[in-house]
Amino acid sequence: MRPVVLVAVACAGALALALSGCGTGGYTSEGSQGAGKQLFTQACGSCHALADAGTAGAIGPDLDDAFAQAREVGMTSATFTQVVASQVRYPIVDTVTGAPGMPALDETLPHCDDLEGDAFCVEDQDQAVADISVYVGAVAGTGIRAERPTDGKSIFTTSCGSCHVLSDAGTTGTVGPNLDESRPPQELVVDRVTNGQGAMPSFKDSLDADQIQAVADYVAGAAGG
Repeated sequence: MRPVVLVAVACAGALALALSGCGTGGYTSEGSQGAGKQLFTQACGSCHALADAGTAGAIGPDLDDAFAQAREVGMTSATFTQVVASQVRYPIVDTVTGAPGMPALDETLPHCDDLEGDAFCVEDQDQAVADISVYVGAVAGTGIRAERPTDGKSIFTTSCGSCHVLSDAGTTGTVGPNLDESRPPQELVVDRVTNGQGAMPSFKDSLDADQIQAVADYVAGAAGG
C-alpha cells in the first residue's frame, strides 16, 4: 500500500471514530476560523508547524505534511476538522517512544476560572476546540502560507511559548525551563534554538538565522524583567 493511501486510511479511521461520538466529544462543525487561527497561534503554534498561521513548532507533527497527501486524494476539510478535534480533546499525553506527548486539554486550553493574572486562557473550552479544529481543517496542507514574523517577541510566542514560561510574552509553558528564572544569555538561546538539546528540538530548518537571532535578543532582554 502506498504511503498516501496509508495516510488516507488513518484519517478515515479517525473520522469514523469521531462521527460515532464515542470518546470524541461528538461531531464538530460550529467554529470560527478567525478565532481558531488566533487560538492556534497562541496555544499550538510553538509545537506545530502550520504555514497559514506562520508557526514553526517542531515538537509535534508538521500539520501541513500530516494532511497534504490525504487532501490530494480527495479527503475534505470536514474530515480533518474531526481528526483535529478528537486529538485536542483526547491527546496522547504519554508516548511509547518517550518523546514529548501532546498536553492534556486543560493544559493546552486552560479555563480562565482556573488561572489568575494575564496568562493565556479560554472561557469556553468546547468552543475553543471547535474554533481551532475548523481552522486547522480548512488550511492544513493547502499550501497557503502566512508571512513569518520577524520580531523576537512574535517568534517566541508562536514557536516557543507553549513550552516556556516568560512573563513578558504572557506564556506559561512547563515543558522547558522557566526563562524568567533561568535567564539564559543570548549566546545560549542562539545555540539551543539552532541545535536543540534533550526534549527541545532544533529550529534551524524552520527559522532562519535572522529569526533565531531576533528571538535570542528578545529572550535575553525580557527574561526576568
